Amino acid sequence: MRIVLGLLIVGLAYLVFWPVPVQPVAWTPPEALGFTGDFVENNALDKLELVSLPDGEIGPEDIAILPDGSVYTTALSGALYRIDGPAPVKIDDLGGRPLGLKAGPDGALYIADSFRGIMRWTGPGTLETVVTEIGGAPVVYANQLDVAKDGTIYFSNSSDRFDPETMGGTKPTSVLTIWEQSNTGYVARHSPDGTTDKLAEGFVYTNGVALSPDEDFLLIAETGRARVHKLWLTGAKAGQQEVLMDNLPGYPDNIEAQGDGTYWMAFASPRVPSEALMPYPFLRKVIWRLGPMVRPAPIHRGMMVHFDADGNILKTLQDPEGRLGITTGGKIAGDQFYVMTLDSPWFGRMPAANLP
Repeated sequence: MRIVLGLLIVGLAYLVFWPVPVQPVAWTPPEALGFTGDFVENNALDKLELVSLPDGEIGPEDIAILPDGSVYTTALSGALYRIDGPAPVKIDDLGGRPLGLKAGPDGALYIADSFRGIMRWTGPGTLETVVTEIGGAPVVYANQLDVAKDGTIYFSNSSDRFDPETMGGTKPTSVLTIWEQSNTGYVARHSPDGTTDKLAEGFVYTNGVALSPDEDFLLIAETGRARVHKLWLTGAKAGQQEVLMDNLPGYPDNIEAQGDGTYWMAFASPRVPSEALMPYPFLRKVIWRLGPMVRPAPIHRGMMVHFDADGNILKTLQDPEGRLGITTGGKIAGDQFYVMTLDSPWFGRMPAANLP
């Protein structure tokens, strides 16, 4: 009996006192409305062809369209692929963990590397570093980026607390950050003169960013609060920030400007039931101590959202069965529509003419 009691005391002490990296912040989320209204369920993404990466690679997280029309993605290993042909073709090994990709006005490929910061690539063997720190503080978790016509780079940093290179990768780090609800995410700007400064702070897991066609505002996905912000860059509202879309049914990931004033955005997961525990920091710590099997995790249920600058939903394309895995972004490139994934061995592709 004493042994059993002792074990119970040890177990209770573990659940209450064992140190864990997460320091939860209390937050009461709005009630998720689910897949209704503009987000009513459909199976439109069933039309996608699943295109596998070679050599067992996984994680084609984003795409970039270079000036010649070629389309590129990267893998978890850091491999760079051209994907606009019948099958992906490996072009280079970049290393790190590349996430956001964007072609610049100079024809270079710019990369938000979650391990190393902002990088630039112009061909095999040419990878160079652009941004690793701001004011002496390291860029801990670069996620996505966009590049203006004058070469200014706008990029998101998802967290200043958790480094994905040391925390087991981007997926567990995203779960940790959102479970904690710490608002250390920010958006920064790297100017052609070489200076880098923060434009907006206080986000719970900053993710996708996209410039408007006139570059007068920047859209910002705040994954951890299921909303999208609009940050005005020029004009009478310059410096002002507003919530464009709130209480979304899923957690927004990359945002891609289509170039016509509309945007594509992926939901990495529907809102998870464990959001009900967000007002209770102590319970969230206890759950984290119980281990990976009971911690929250993304739900595989793919979704792409097409919307305009006012936040009006134009299309929703869904994969309720979750065959794609975790969807992270996509857009129309040439005559094809692409959907990218976080840790699946494939991306999705179909003729843009077949979009509903």
